[in-house]
Amino acid sequence: MRTTTTARRALTTMLATTLLAGGVLLGQTVTAEPAAAAKMTCNISQLKNEARQERNRAAQLRGLGAHAEARKALAHADALETRARQCEDAENNSKPPIWQ
Repeated sequence: MRTTTTARRALTTMLATTLLAGGVLLGQTVTAEPAAAAKMTCNISQLKNEARQERNRAAQLRGLGAHAEARKALAHADALETRARQCEDAENNSKPPIWQ
């Protein structure tokens, strides 16, 4: 008697967990946007220009003695350069090969 109660609880728990997980996954796939549909465009030269301006601002702040703000400006400049590099890589990889 005791083993059937334990097995029944285990099966009920497993069934409920499976249904919940399946519902969550189904809900995510319905609302998720396909990667190809999400077109992002970025201006690489503008990103590089903004990064250069942030580096200049960081140098000015460092000269004024505001080292914490200078570090934040440098971190922002690094982030902008990384984003520009990612855009360049995405642009270079999205072009079809010459032989096609």
